[in-house]
Amino acid sequence: MGALIVAGALVSLLSFIGRTIAAHPVLSMFVIVTVISVTVYLLVLRHRTRARDAQERWELEVVRSQEIARYHAMGATEFEQALAFLCSRDGCSNAGATGRAGDLGADVVAYTPDGRKIVLQAKRYISTNKVTGPDLQRFGGTCFSVHRAGVAAVVTTSTFTKQAREYAGQMGIRLFDAHALAAWASRTGPAPWH
Repeated sequence: MGALIVAGALVSLLSFIGRTIAAHPVLSMFVIVTVISVTVYLLVLRHRTRARDAQERWELEVVRSQEIARYHAMGATEFEQALAFLCSRDGCSNAGATGRAGDLGADVVAYTPDGRKIVLQAKRYISTNKVTGPDLQRFGGTCFSVHRAGVAAVVTTSTFTKQAREYAGQMGIRLFDAHALAAWASRTGPAPWH
């Protein structure tokens, strides 16, 4: 029954459109041309927007890959100092790299703009060497209890193993892999304390 009603309504609509075109051919042609023009314009605009978005994503990836390449080229001490610089640049106070053995995982210590103590562990690894669960466990054993961190994060030029991610999630340790570091450094992504 519903299909008959829809079919009847469609026939009535088509009949109305046909009568209107016959009665007002110039106006109808104007409306048809306008509808086609607007449709084509919207399709072109949509295509341009997608192309622009793709171009912006590509440019962002180029900037981020150049940024992470700089960090791969640094030595361990330079990497820690660079992270301290990023903290200072983004409003942290008393940012400093400890740069010494026996620091119990606190490679960079600073105070966030809202006053929390942030402790960063720096892991400058090649991309194929992932930060592991035991790496996180060592840091997790000291970042809150010994260093009294309000925010604890591990920042790497690589990635994290599944075990490391799971442990960090349980302990409330923030993880910044190569992509997150590049985004932070290029100001296209958040800092570890956000």
